[in-house]
Amino acid sequence: MTIRLRLAQQFGAILAVTLLLFALVTYFATQQSRRALFTQSLFKRTLVVGHAYVAGQNDHSDAGEQASYRRYLRQLYRTLPAEQGRVYDAANRLVFREGQGAAKPVPIAWLAQVRRTGSAVLEPDSNYHETVGMLYRDARLGPLVIVASSVDKDSRQQLQQLRHLLVLGLLVSVGVMGVGSWVFAGQALRPLRRIVREVDGITATDLSQRLTRIGGSTDEIGLLTQRFNRLLDRLEAAFAGQRTFVRDASHELRTPLTALIGELEVSLLQAERSPTEYRRVLQSTLDSARQLNELTNGLLQIARASDDPSQVPMAAVRLDELLLQAHEQLLRRHPTRRVDLDFGEADDNAAFTVRGNEALLISAVLNILDNACKFSRDSGGTVTATLARTRTHLTLLIADEGPGLSADDLQQVFVPFFRAASARTVPGHGIGLPLAARIMALHGGTVRVKSEPGQGTQVWLSWPIS
Repeated sequence: MTIRLRLAQQFGAILAVTLLLFALVTYFATQQSRRALFTQSLFKRTLVVGHAYVAGQNDHSDAGEQASYRRYLRQLYRTLPAEQGRVYDAANRLVFREGQGAAKPVPIAWLAQVRRTGSAVLEPDSNYHETVGMLYRDARLGPLVIVASSVDKDSRQQLQQLRHLLVLGLLVSVGVMGVGSWVFAGQALRPLRRIVREVDGITATDLSQRLTRIGGSTDEIGLLTQRFNRLLDRLEAAFAGQRTFVRDASHELRTPLTALIGELEVSLLQAERSPTEYRRVLQSTLDSARQLNELTNGLLQIARASDDPSQVPMAAVRLDELLLQAHEQLLRRHPTRRVDLDFGEADDNAAFTVRGNEALLISAVLNILDNACKFSRDSGGTVTATLARTRTHLTLLIADEGPGLSADDLQQVFVPFFRAASARTVPGHGIGLPLAARIMALHGGTVRVKSEPGQGTQVWLSWPIS
């Protein structure tokens, strides 16, 4: 079922139920109103019957009673359909009756209720036949119960016409609403159909297209268009980054592979070689294989750092102990470098505890320290690592005394495989800082780099305190 048909059905159903409830309320309100008017008319008839009976039994009725009787008679000048009037004495005996048709007996209990309350209405039957009773007191005849009954033919006829009119109006309204809701639903979904056509034209080979916006940006269609265009922006950036990453990775992998293949081919060209030459070829091949291994491990770590954070196991990690582990591994790589550690002042042992993945955090810290050592090699400067705590963050500052970076190079240090001009002679692949940035983002942290040519480089790793 299409959204248009579903909207039309729901809209039509709501209006149909609303109109049905309105028709029912109108019908029953009219029915109750007409019944109240008819009941009031019957009570007036009881007064006429009572006056007529008392006047007939009292030959000495005064002029005022006669005038009252004539006044009621003028008010009720016409006879109601199947009208009957009856009078019951104090012993509930029928002493007077007038009207058309056979008289239906009334319950004794109901007559007692009339005497007790002064007036009462007998429950009407299904043919609009209604009976009312009123207590009439006379000094000579005692308390009399006057009963009047009739059939409300006018209400029956008019309510029947009202039913036919409401049913016909309801059917016509439902038909009109069905057509109208179908048209209005189509107009409301027209922007969505346009969006579908535009989305069909967007392919992975051309992500530069964007959805055109219609109307204001505060309605649902406008917000959907904005969100989808932002999604396309992220997808385009991700595809561009992926293409750049694959190109740069291929280039970096090709360099050691070319060197390895070249050494093996050259060694095979000569039939005989000295043991020293074979050792040189094997050492060169081993160096290329190690370079490939380091590059492959770096690529795998970047891919792992780009995973969903919810899929990466997290636990409490003490940054001071982690820094000591990284320092120990670093000295095995650069035994001649001087690396000073500063842990600041901590109130307790848990002052430098964060929640994260220990293996990834060690990789991030070790990559920054390794870069600092490599770039400080020629200058012989000291690398310092300072761990500090503020009210909201934990920070690790790693500073070196290397050649520094220019402003243009500083803007691209987080691009995978980027190598600054001053670092071309230093071994590496340009994935240390990008990997550290992705690992820190995975942990909700940030990486900030500050550097000037000839002034060394400072890198801040910052973790929020939960």
